[in-house]
Amino acid sequence: MTDFRNHLAQICDLNHTAAVLEWDQETYMPSGAAEARAHQIATLRRLAHEMLVSEKTAAHLEKGSDDEALCRVTQRDFDRATRIPADLVAELAETAALARQAWRTARESDTFSAFAPHLEKIVALNLRKAEAVGYNEHPYDALLDEFEPGMKTAEVATVFAELRDLLVPIVQALTAEEAPDDSMLHRHFSHDAQWDFGLSVIKDFGYDFKTGRQDLSAHPFTTTFSISDVRLTTQVDEAFFNPAFFGTLHEAGHGMYEQGIDRTLERTPLADGTSLGMHESQSRLWENLVGRSRGFWSHYYPKAQNAFPDALGSVSEENFYRAINRVENSLIRVEADEVTYNLHIMVRFEVETEMLKGNISISDLPEAWNDRIEAYLGIRPSNDAEGVLQDIHWSLGAIGYFPTYALGNLMSTQLFDQASSDIPNLAEQISSGSFEALLGWLRTHVHRHGRKKSANEILTDATGTGLSVESWIHYIRSKYEDIYGL
Repeated sequence: MTDFRNHLAQICDLNHTAAVLEWDQETYMPSGAAEARAHQIATLRRLAHEMLVSEKTAAHLEKGSDDEALCRVTQRDFDRATRIPADLVAELAETAALARQAWRTARESDTFSAFAPHLEKIVALNLRKAEAVGYNEHPYDALLDEFEPGMKTAEVATVFAELRDLLVPIVQALTAEEAPDDSMLHRHFSHDAQWDFGLSVIKDFGYDFKTGRQDLSAHPFTTTFSISDVRLTTQVDEAFFNPAFFGTLHEAGHGMYEQGIDRTLERTPLADGTSLGMHESQSRLWENLVGRSRGFWSHYYPKAQNAFPDALGSVSEENFYRAINRVENSLIRVEADEVTYNLHIMVRFEVETEMLKGNISISDLPEAWNDRIEAYLGIRPSNDAEGVLQDIHWSLGAIGYFPTYALGNLMSTQLFDQASSDIPNLAEQISSGSFEALLGWLRTHVHRHGRKKSANEILTDATGTGLSVESWIHYIRSKYEDIYGL
C-alpha cells in the first residue's frame, strides 16, 4: 500500500469506527450512555477531520498519484473539509449524538418542545457549515452538495416543479377513486414471522449475510463499517405488515449497493455510494419496482400465506397486491405509498430551505409543517409525532439530505427500464424468484464504481440520458391505471 493510500485508510478507519458507535447507539446502547457516547463520537469525527485536512494530505495531493479517481475524489473531500473548522465538526457530531436521544424522547411523548432546542442548535451549526463551505445563491447549496455532489437548490426546485405538475393530477385522480381494501395488512403479524419472512426474501435478492446482518432500531437505516461489514436495521409493527417487510427490502437495496463496491477500493474515499440519490435509487428499486410488483407476488404470496396463515390465508393474491399498492393521502413518509411519497419530500425540502433562510422559526415549525402537509395532501397532522417529529434525520444533524429521496425515485425507474431492456426476460425471472441477473446488472453498471463515477456519469453511461421525470411518471401511470382501472 502506498503512503497516500495508507494515510487515507486510517482516516476511513476512524470514520468507520465512529459509525460502529453510532450504529450501537441506535440498536443496543442503554439510553443513559448518550452523553458519554456523544463525546466518543465527536472525538473520532474530529480526529478523522484533522487527518483529512492535514499538511500530509495536502502534500500527497500535490505530489499526485497514478489513481486519477482517488486523487479527484480526495481533492474534493479535502477542499470541502479544509473550509470547515475541526471544532465545528466535533460540535456537530456531539450535538447530533445528544439530539438523537432527545428526538426519540420527544417523539414518544409527542413533545416538540423537548427537541426544539436541539434542532435550533443543529440549524445554527449547519448555517455555520454552509458559510464555511461557501455558496453563491442559497446556503442550502453548500449542504445539498455534501449528499448530492454538484446539485444546486435551484435545480432541485426545477425538477420538483416539473414533477409536481405531472404528479398532482395523478394523485387527485387516484384518490378520487374507491381505494382498495387494505384491512388485511392491519391484522396481527407476529414479530418473529415478519422478521424471518423479510430475511428470507432479501437473502434471495442477494444480500450477503456473511458480510452483513439486520437489527432493530426506532427508524430503519443502513450503515457501513467496510465493504465486508454492512448493517441493516428495521422496525416491526405487529399490527401492520408494511413497515417491517418493505423497510427490510428498502434497506437491503442500500446494503447490496455497499456490498457490491469493488473490493480494491476498500479503505479509500472511493468505497462509498457516489451520491445519496443514487443510493436511494437502489433501495427504491428493490422495495417498489421489484417488491411491490405483480410478478414478485406471484412467486412470494404463497410463501407469505404460509408465514401468516391467520392474517392472509383467506385473502386472494390480487386483493393483497392491490392493498400493498393502495394510494391515499397519509401523514407518515416512511409508510406513504409510492405515488404520494414524493410529495412528502417536497414538503421537507421547502421547510428546510425556508428554515435556513430564517423565514420559518423553530418555534413555528410544527404549524408550518402541518400547513404544507395539508396543502399538498389534504390532511393535517393531529400531533407532532405524526407531523414534524416523524423522521430522525434532523436529529442526525443532516440538513440538505431529503431531496435525494425523490431524486432516487426518478433514477430508480431509469435504471430499471434499462435493465429490463438489457435482460429481455427480467419480468419472468422476477416472477420465478430469481434476481441474480438484475443484481448482476446493477453490480456492473452502478455498484462496483463506488465514487469513481458521479451519479450523473453512472446514469448517463448506463441509460444514455441524464436525470429525468419521464420514466417515473410513465411507470406510475401504467401501473396504477391497471390497478385502479382508469
